[in-house]
Amino acid sequence: MVLSAVAGYVAVQYDTGGTRGPGCKVVSGRGDGATYEFTPEQAVNAATITAVGTARDLPERAVTIALATALQESALRNIDYGDRDSLGLFQQRPSQGWGTPQEIMDPVYSADKFYEHLEEVPGYTRLPLTVAAQRVQRSGFPQAYAKHEPDAALLAAALTGRSAATLTCEGRPSAKRASGTDGVRAALARDFGRDVLEPAGAEVGGSEASSPSADASGEAGGADGTGGTDGRTVTIPVAGDAAGAGAGRSAGARGWQLAHWAVANASELRIKRVSYAGREWVAGTTDGEWRQDDGKAPAEDGDGGAGAVRITTVQ
Repeated sequence: MVLSAVAGYVAVQYDTGGTRGPGCKVVSGRGDGATYEFTPEQAVNAATITAVGTARDLPERAVTIALATALQESALRNIDYGDRDSLGLFQQRPSQGWGTPQEIMDPVYSADKFYEHLEEVPGYTRLPLTVAAQRVQRSGFPQAYAKHEPDAALLAAALTGRSAATLTCEGRPSAKRASGTDGVRAALARDFGRDVLEPAGAEVGGSEASSPSADASGEAGGADGTGGTDGRTVTIPVAGDAAGAGAGRSAGARGWQLAHWAVANASELRIKRVSYAGREWVAGTTDGEWRQDDGKAPAEDGDGGAGAVRITTVQ
């Protein structure tokens, strides 16, 4: 009985991610050896915070401030408790006008409210991070945000797409969740806004086009020109300066943001493979690295904007 119980516990921990360890990692694109390891749960929340910021056309500095704040307030976990009535990623308080408890527990809403208040801080991009964060949060520990700036900067560089192929996750799918392409489309629209599924030159196709969340073509319908027929791939054409991409952002940065977002959400959405710019990430590989896609040239999806991000799900 004891052995059966232990075996069952191990199986659950493997399927759900459990307490096995971080599972995700971001490395510096500068070659200075800086790294930050975090859990799939934290990765999902960090990717959402970043997507909301770029959807608001905010600079990377704003994203860094937001991520450092959430690291301090909740360790990037969407917790339903805190000091007095504080809740969520940013520990926002319903009694202080941040929204209802239900709203605050929505990561997209809470991130959007943080950015809304940050934009009201004059010259926030030029202020020390701890000062900018404190003007929004009004914390009892105003210096606490500073220690998270290096990790937040690493995350922001990867999740805004400025730093290419620097975020990896093990990507072990949760046995409790089912997603597929509909789930990926819905999550993309939730975090980035529906415009992310309708970039310049995109076509709507595939058998799921009638779904409320089906606004990007999958390989099933062949609308992306690949001729795929498995119906498990969402293909997003990438263009710089597209709606929600951020003014002046290159297609390459936009593409890597979407690719890193997909890797961060791999366990949650049962994503098996992500490819962009001739590079490929595959869930379950021993090192989780981005490797050259044998079927595509490395420069295929560069800053010219002619490429696409392809997200393939388990089912």
